[in-house]
Amino acid sequence: MYENFYGFKSKPFQLNPDPKFFFGSAKHTQALSYLQYGLEQGEGFIVITGPIGTGKTMLAQSLLHRIKDSSIEAIQIVTSKLSPDDLLRAIVRKFKMPVENRSKASLLQAIEQHLLALNSQGKRALLLVDEAQNLPAETVEELRMLSNFQRNNKPLLQSFLLGQEELKPIIQSQGMEQFRQRIIASCHLQPLTTEEISQYIKHRLELVSEKPLQIFHDDCYEYIKQKTLGIPRKINLFVDRVLLYGFLNNKRFLIREDLEAVSEEFAEELSTSQPAAENNTVPTEAPDHSKNNHKTKSLGKDARLTDKRILKSLKKIADYLQESIDHKMSISRDLDKLIEQKVALATEREPQPRQETIKKAIDPVTERAVIEYAISHPDDGQYKASDALRDEGVFISGSAVRSIWLKHNLENYSKRVKALENKVNEEEIVLNEEQLSILEKHMDDNGKRLGL
Repeated sequence: MYENFYGFKSKPFQLNPDPKFFFGSAKHTQALSYLQYGLEQGEGFIVITGPIGTGKTMLAQSLLHRIKDSSIEAIQIVTSKLSPDDLLRAIVRKFKMPVENRSKASLLQAIEQHLLALNSQGKRALLLVDEAQNLPAETVEELRMLSNFQRNNKPLLQSFLLGQEELKPIIQSQGMEQFRQRIIASCHLQPLTTEEISQYIKHRLELVSEKPLQIFHDDCYEYIKQKTLGIPRKINLFVDRVLLYGFLNNKRFLIREDLEAVSEEFAEELSTSQPAAENNTVPTEAPDHSKNNHKTKSLGKDARLTDKRILKSLKKIADYLQESIDHKMSISRDLDKLIEQKVALATEREPQPRQETIKKAIDPVTERAVIEYAISHPDDGQYKASDALRDEGVFISGSAVRSIWLKHNLENYSKRVKALENKVNEEEIVLNEEQLSILEKHMDDNGKRLGL
């Protein structure tokens, strides 16, 4: 949507992992080196762990992309809670062999025969198991048993496990000693530092740009760190939205205030889903050292599962918001063209360039209506305000609403609430329930305004 505005060849911050965008932070480079080392060894297990969104799947895709050795047949499995038999069926299916109505013994025989056939051709098999934290302990043990397939004392199958932090206690549990002894390397991915975030964003922009670009001010990266915690997937989601904001507001260079505006828009748009998120969140309690470790681990696991559900919900919301924005932009462009034609007919001149026409089309009456609506409804974002004003007969696009807000220092929620409070203090106006509720949120018990 914004690619042409910035001169991009493609979208730089998509959520789907694309090996061409791989960024080698210190930990990611170390992890990829371990994977390549494991390939050279041709035996044992490599284990890569890390929090949600830190790039484990990107690592797997990058490794597969870099494998140019035709002697390696690589297959990748993204697991759910697979039983040992289900795992065997998934492997057989990846090897493009039939799985219907086959017993476990038949599945194991089919895998061994395929591995031996590869070996006879001078080849070997590589299995990448993504989201491995979902595997039950008995399924991880089945993986170890598969590593026993050998010829001439050389393993026929090598496995790499990539998973979240929950994979660690599975491997460290009792009964996993033999598996642990076969791990030749392991690595835990970490979120990006502020400096790495700067390099990460510039790296992705360079890959899609014909010439060097400076889109973000230097102080933006620390703010991005605060909002995303250095998680690459969250960085992609946030920066993608910031670039969209720059396009909608005709800004090719973005500063921290622009990022703050986007963050506030996110908060406004997600406010309707906040109660549900709060209901799903595990409550925080003061530490009680009398509780046993088992209960503490269970609580931690529940919290992590809740985080996964919230992230999945946020992804769905982000997709919906993108579709909504595309639709609104299409309507806005159509309305702007109608305004241009109306002005051209009124002045009996040819239609002027879009930006000049919009400036002339915003008359004082419309501008005043936008200001009054912003003060009366500080909760509403620019597109909701645009829709509401059109219902009242005031036709103005969301981007034009934003321009008027910026002109009158009303561009964010806090400033609009303050303007409403000033109007209450200066004029005798009757507030509705929504306005009273908004002001009460920012008053202490003595009726004094709290800092916004």
